[in-house]
Parts: sequence; structure tokens; C-alpha cells
Amino acid sequence: MRSDLMKKGIERAPHRSLCKAMGLTDDELKRPIIGIANSANEVIPGHQHLHDIASAVKMGVAMAGGTPLEFSTIGVCDGIAMGHEGMKYSLISRELIADSVEIMATAFPFDALVLICNCDKIVPGMLMAMLRLNIPAIILSGGPMLTGHHEDRSVDLISVFEGVGAKNSGKITDQEFAELEDNACPGVGSCSGMFTANSMNCLSEALGLALPGNGTIPAVTAARRRLAKEAGKKIMELFEKDIKPRDIATPKSFENAMYVEMALGSSTNTVLHLPAIAHEADLTLELKKFNEISAKTPNLCRISPAGPAHMEDLNRAGGIPAVMGELNKKELLDLTQMTVTGKSVKENIGSAHSLNEEVIRSIDLPYSADGGLAILFGNLAPDGAVVKKSAVDSKMLQHSGPARIFESEEDAMEAILADKIKKGDVIVVGYEGPKGGPGMREMLSPTSALAGAGLDKDVALITDGRFSGGTRGAAIGHISPEAKMGGPIAVVQEGDTIDIDISGRSLNVKLSQKEIEQRLTQWTEPDYKVKKGCLYRYARQVTSANTGAIFKD
Repeated sequence: MRSDLMKKGIERAPHRSLCKAMGLTDDELKRPIIGIANSANEVIPGHQHLHDIASAVKMGVAMAGGTPLEFSTIGVCDGIAMGHEGMKYSLISRELIADSVEIMATAFPFDALVLICNCDKIVPGMLMAMLRLNIPAIILSGGPMLTGHHEDRSVDLISVFEGVGAKNSGKITDQEFAELEDNACPGVGSCSGMFTANSMNCLSEALGLALPGNGTIPAVTAARRRLAKEAGKKIMELFEKDIKPRDIATPKSFENAMYVEMALGSSTNTVLHLPAIAHEADLTLELKKFNEISAKTPNLCRISPAGPAHMEDLNRAGGIPAVMGELNKKELLDLTQMTVTGKSVKENIGSAHSLNEEVIRSIDLPYSADGGLAILFGNLAPDGAVVKKSAVDSKMLQHSGPARIFESEEDAMEAILADKIKKGDVIVVGYEGPKGGPGMREMLSPTSALAGAGLDKDVALITDGRFSGGTRGAAIGHISPEAKMGGPIAVVQEGDTIDIDISGRSLNVKLSQKEIEQRLTQWTEPDYKVKKGCLYRYARQVTSANTGAIFKD
């Protein structure tokens, strides 16, 4: 056993003595030691209940003959960090989480790992650690939040963000706004739409690194606790069979996840995280691959913000196994791939199918013939950009308009709230990329303000930063190269015409290549916005969004 490095032999008597100081018995030390990485804290609603989930996991491990030892990681709630300096620290937390799990699982050589997480960057951070360490491991989410209800409609966190724009433009009263705030997030769990957290938890299933139900079983249900116990039992089986993450997360498994990603219309942030996760397994996911798979994948789901359904609806409709079952009707998936159940994708799916075609459409009657995400290329984004196509109004799939230039999210937000943005405009926000931000902030506030003001069907927003999975409208992010690296977005000027063709996968500024190059010769790279601490180190090491914003080798 790997844990023998810290517990076996006469020379490890001091180590055993320290373990006994924690109450461990000789019998417990003889068993496999299972590390339980738990990102529970009291500042994220999706993580507040994770100590309960960890208790269930540890019970499952003990039932199957292992000794669980729990440790913690950090976590950032993007919703609470949104719109202020804190958002610069969200993406960097992904790398710190991966590093912290690596440190703990090496300083304490566990035989296997269960990684408990739920939100935003915590999920991809732990997936990165799994593949980096490559010891038997399962990832387990805390489950999605239940849907909120306000008056006669379902609501969620994004409803409140969009309520800011509606309140500012006089469309709702103070009382309606306060009631919306009170009712949108009814309890613990990851926010209830197909935002980044739930997207990544669903794709963990599709990759085969999480148990079926991981992405959709609600946080507050007994089924979530039973799943946690099952994860504890299953990790012992993976240990005994020596099944490791890289045995599961193969190139074909990543393709399976991308098919599911496109069928779901998941968060644009998945295009940032999947390449970073693959990199840890020494694999490369190029942006063009996403378009290739999107072209073959019907969009089957319109979960909030793309439509009225929420995660509990997706769960009742059959969850990710049902989505994969629909995709299998067109033979899009590789069913031979191994999963953490110890079974193949084919065995996991079985006869799963949609139980509600208003939530998971039949593959013969999709929302669209292609996937929910699109990668755009052109003279404004030579290395690519990404948009959640399924959340864009049809009349904005092609759009041409004048550029409105801003060098920060705050400046753009101020202009929106001051009614300085007009129908047809294309808001361009530069210097918000991984290096330029630094930290590649999500811009949910300005896109929600546009939606709340009723401008999401008339105004586009493009940036080298990124968007929340809750963003809807023609919001195009991850423009690469970013402005700080001298990408063309750095030299777009007020009034330049921006041509957007989401269906045609293109993003261009109406300038000749000669004019762009001439402007770039006169451009000077600005200094780093932050010159101390972890953000400064991050800005100096991080690569472009099209690579997954990984660190330089």
C-alpha cells in the first residue's frame, strides 16, 4: 500500500505514534488510508453542508474496510466574489486547490482519495489534482440547490443579478426586488441552473470520474447522502482493483464529456477548464475540437439561463445518464470507456432515456442541430473566443455594430447603468484576461444588467475576460490573445465596426490586417495592475485562455 510509506516498519514507529495521538488504532493503521479532501466552508452556500457529505463518505469508506482521514481546501463563491476585487482571485484558486491536494496527498501518501467539492473553480481544481496525482480517486459534489420561487415563476441567482438591471430601469418595484432577493436561493447547494459549478459536476460524470447522479441529485435530499456513502464504498473497490484517474480520463473520455457539454449547453467556463484538466493527464484539447464536436451534437437541453428548467428538473428527467442515452441513439459516445463505477459507460447508461422531453429533448427533435457552445475565430480573436450559443437570442446570432470601448468591467457597468449603451452597440472590454485582469474575472453583473434592462437581444458584449455560466445574451469571452499580450482586442477603437457571426463561428473587426498591424506597432504593453502577492505571481506565470489559462511549463 502507498500509505506504508508513512506507517509500516520499525523506522515508522514515530509516525504511528503521531497517528495514535489522533486516536487511530493499530487496526485502523493496517487498513488502506483514504484521504478525504473536503472544501467545506461557511462562506459558500454550495459548501456549507459538505461536512455532512464528508461524514457519509467516511461512513462508506469504513463500511468497506478503509480508514478515512479528512483534510481541507480553500474555495471561492463566484457569486459573492462577483463585481468587485474578489473576483480576480477566483480563477487563481483553481491552481491553489490543485496544488494543495497534491501537497497533502504527497506529504501524507494516501492509498486513494475522495474529493468533495461543489462550486465554480473548486471542481476543476480537484479534477486537475486527481489527474496530476493519478492514484485511485473519485470526485463527489455536494449537489445543486433547489429552485427558488417568486410569485408564479421559478427563479435563481441569475434572476437577482438581472433584477438589478430591471430595478435600475424602473421595471420592478423596491418590494418586488426585495422579495426576489429573499426567494431566489432557498438553501444550500450549487446555484440551481446550468452554471459553471453544475456544468462541471455533470461533466465529471460524463468523464467517468464521478458516480452517476453526481451532477444532478439535489443537495438537500437523502439520495445525495446515499450517493456519498456509495462513493466511500466505491473508492475501496477502485483501490483494490488499482483503477486510476488516467485509466478513466482518456482522450475518448474527454470527447464523451464534450458531447455531453454540447448537448447540455453548459457554461462557457467548461471550455477553460476541460483543457486545463486534460493538460494534467498530458493530453491537449484544442479549441477547434470543441467546434468539431459541436457540429455533430444536437443541443438537447435548455437549462437556466438558456431556458426555464433547473437542475432538479434535469434530475427528474433522468439526469446525465439520460442525456448520454439520447446521444447514444446517434452512436456519438464511446461506450467502452471505463468509469469510477468499475463499469463501462455502456453498463452505466443501460436503458436510460429522457423521462421528460420538455427538459431533455429526444435527439430526433433537438433545440438545434449543433451544440450549445460555439468557438469563434477571426481577426479579432485569432486564437479563439467562446459563446454560449444556446443562450443567445436568434436575432443576435449575426450582428454588426459599433464598438464601445472599456478597459474594465466597472467602466462598462457604469455606462450600462447610466443608460449610455444603445441598441446595436458592441461593448468591448479589454484588459480583463488572465494576465491583464489579472485573474480573468467573470462579468455577470454587466450582462445581467443588460438583460434586466431588456438590451440582451440588441447589445453584444465581447471581452478577453470571461462570463458566468449564468450569463445569457451575445456575450463572447476568452478572446485570445488577450489585450495584455498584444491581441487585436487591445487596438480596437471607439466606433470601429464589429462583425459577429455565431452561426458561422467568426468574430471580426472591420479593419484590414495592415491597419491592425499598424495600430499594434503603436501599442505599448501596460504594466501589471497588481505587483505583489499571489495575483502578481499568477499574472506572470499564466498562459492564454485558449490553453485553459494553465501555468507556463
